[in-house]
Order: sequence, then structure tokens, then C-alpha cells
Amino acid sequence: MDDQRQQEQATPAVQKRIQDSFDLQGLMSHLGARLAHIGPGRVHIVLPSRPEVTQQHGYVHAGATSAIADSAGGYAALTLFDEDSEVLTVEYKINLLAPAAGDHLEAIGTVLKPGRTLTVCRLEVYGVQPDGERKLVANGQQTLIRVTRPAE
Repeated sequence: MDDQRQQEQATPAVQKRIQDSFDLQGLMSHLGARLAHIGPGRVHIVLPSRPEVTQQHGYVHAGATSAIADSAGGYAALTLFDEDSEVLTVEYKINLLAPAAGDHLEAIGTVLKPGRTLTVCRLEVYGVQPDGERKLVANGQQTLIRVTRPAE
């Protein structure tokens, strides 16, 4: 995927739907995560490194790393579906490649194969230093199921 496609923005309506849903996630709020990019089939989530999300050695905890990766993939899939749809994670596998260190982490979820029922996403998490240097600290794959939005 070229750089232009990676930075393509979703429509304002899709961006609002994704942001509104993200704002309802208690865990993302608790962790201090925020959406950094919403594009068709691609979402970036940023998590600032701070003591509340670290493990005993000072690295960002694998649970926090995995949580932002899972949400990035889920929202990447949701960008491709209509407003009556939701997604739920069926499974995901994540490989922790290096200690999650840096000023912040950036999780990127990218749809590999959208489907009527199941969607597969690539998950990447980078440790980003204050000077912008990036290091891949985790990667994985996720399967999501598309469901009808529950009646309110």
C-alpha cells in the first residue's frame, strides 16, 4: 500500500461514527488512548507512555499493547461497513517483538480481507520515540465478525 493510500481519510460521517463509538469504550479512555487516523480500512490509535500503563520494568504492558491493537483492527473493519453494522473480535494473535518502549505507542489496524460475515485485519504496534523514530514492537492478525447493531 503506498503512502497516499495509507493517509487517505474516511468520509466525515464515517469518522464521526468511529469517533463516537471509540468515545464509548471505557478501556480506551482508562488507558488514555486516542484515535490518530481514520481511513477506509485503516485506523491508527495512539497510547501515550505513562506509569499507569507500564509493567514492572517500565515498558508499556502487553495487555495495553494488545488492547490498542485489537481496537485499531476492529475500527479499521468498521470503517468499511454501513451504520447498521458493528464488529466483534472472534480471535487475534499478537507477537510481542520487542519491549514496548517510547514516548508513545501507535497501533495500526489494516483490513486485509473484508467479508460479509468475517473480516481479517493486520495489526501492528510501533514504539515511537520523541524524535519520531519508530520501532515495530508487536504485530498480529485478527478475525472479526460483522453483526447487526443492537436496537437502542
